[in-house]
Amino acid sequence: MADQAEAQRARASGLQALRTIIDGGREGPAISKVLNFRMESAEEGEVTFVGTPLPDFANPAGTVHGGWYGTVLDSCMTCAVLSRLPAGRGCTTLEFKVNILRPIPYGTEVRATGRTQHVGRRTGVAVGELVGVADGRLYATGSTTCAVLELSPDEMF
Repeated sequence: MADQAEAQRARASGLQALRTIIDGGREGPAISKVLNFRMESAEEGEVTFVGTPLPDFANPAGTVHGGWYGTVLDSCMTCAVLSRLPAGRGCTTLEFKVNILRPIPYGTEVRATGRTQHVGRRTGVAVGELVGVADGRLYATGSTTCAVLELSPDEMF
């Protein structure tokens, strides 16, 4: 039975792997639990996460740490690239940039949406936005370049 599950994962495209996480068929990344966010939707070229920053994520100035913005945006943008990759391919962040436009008040639910601009054989490029669910305010934007990788069967989703 475990061999069948491994074989099925090896044949899964990036989009199928992401949807398996959303459907509860496998665990999402542990960091999403630690930082209080989760994948909400995945379509080809567009992936959305929702999350809520907590006071535990404060920087020394008492506002939400930039690393929280960066982690959520990096996740949605990289997953957007992944959503366009076939079975046997994966990706990892080469670089990303975040522009924080305003502080997110603690307890404010936000939606981070990543959209691909280009996905080729070696690289993928995506942009992202972090928007308040209730207030519709734009809190941050981001961009990323990912390396597209060939994965061995033991590295598959």
